[in-house]
Amino acid sequence: MLKKLLRGLFTVIGLALGWIFGGELINSGSISKFISKGNTIETVLFYIFSILFVGLIFFMVSPWVIKAITGTMDYFETNIQKLQISEIVFGTIGGIIGLIISVSIVSLFPKPSQVLWIQILWTIIEISICIIVAAFVADISVKKREEIMGFFSGLKRSNSNREKKSKNNVRGTAKVLDTSVIIDGRIFDICQTGFVEGTLVIPNFVLAELRHIADSSDGLKRNRGRRGLDVLNRIQKELNVEVQIYEKDFPEIQEVDIKLLKLAQVLNGKVVTNDYNLNKVAEFKGVPVLNINELANAVKPVVLPGEEMKITIVKDGKESGQGVAYLDDGTMIVVEGGRKHIGETLSVAVTSVLQTAAGRMIFAKQKEA
Repeated sequence: MLKKLLRGLFTVIGLALGWIFGGELINSGSISKFISKGNTIETVLFYIFSILFVGLIFFMVSPWVIKAITGTMDYFETNIQKLQISEIVFGTIGGIIGLIISVSIVSLFPKPSQVLWIQILWTIIEISICIIVAAFVADISVKKREEIMGFFSGLKRSNSNREKKSKNNVRGTAKVLDTSVIIDGRIFDICQTGFVEGTLVIPNFVLAELRHIADSSDGLKRNRGRRGLDVLNRIQKELNVEVQIYEKDFPEIQEVDIKLLKLAQVLNGKVVTNDYNLNKVAEFKGVPVLNINELANAVKPVVLPGEEMKITIVKDGKESGQGVAYLDDGTMIVVEGGRKHIGETLSVAVTSVLQTAAGRMIFAKQKEA
């Protein structure tokens, strides 16, 4: 249907051009030797011949022109479908800005001489400069659109924060979740308490990694991946927090952890993780991190030397004669001389507390009877 419509349109254009072309020839006198001056019949016949001749030419060549047009349309449609809306918008805006800049620059140069070929050459140079500058600015705009959006959103967030601070209502920054903290599951309970503010950002490449883990042939990995997906579904359905699935990827970066840090920098947000190594790399790159393990250690009850508690010895320790017990929060208690009391409940007194990156360890001895 479209091809027929275009062919008819081209034919009508050819007929109109034939009318115009015939009129120009008659008015210029170029065919005066074929048409007698004032002979209406010959003039009408020449008009008809001109209209039909040019219209027929356009009708005959229209299939090739239409094929080229539809091919170009299909090419652009196929490639545009692969682009995100933000890429199209930023590319268009960048191209317009590039044209404005290039036209302003070209207008500063003096005009060439009146020689025709020099004017034609200068016009070609001007058009080339405008196209190159527009394409360059459009390419930069597309590649840096996330940074541009992050910059303006940072300004907007900064201005809105100033307004909200006067109302004692400051919105939190974006929290980018990594794979380990999603599988861990404690992020659901933390969000449920209301201590986490701002948008939870789930990158698409993290979802892809979770999907890959959930499809693993290894049973343990498969269960961990499915657990992570279940946690995300619960966060979306059961919690009153804003969750954003971030579609943008960084194909030039291979490692997921580095992509997370890059995304946090782009969004001016923070990475939420319980990965010790990722935490250290983020500190080195200057990216803010919220470590779930550090939070868990921070909220454990404070125990001071000299305090007494009742515990059950569950196993022997590394050193000779030591016994090991655990508090409800998982804190390890090493009891001197507790090895011979495995399975028994004892009253012990705390002697010292050791805080490490892995957690808190309590040393105690059996309370004297």
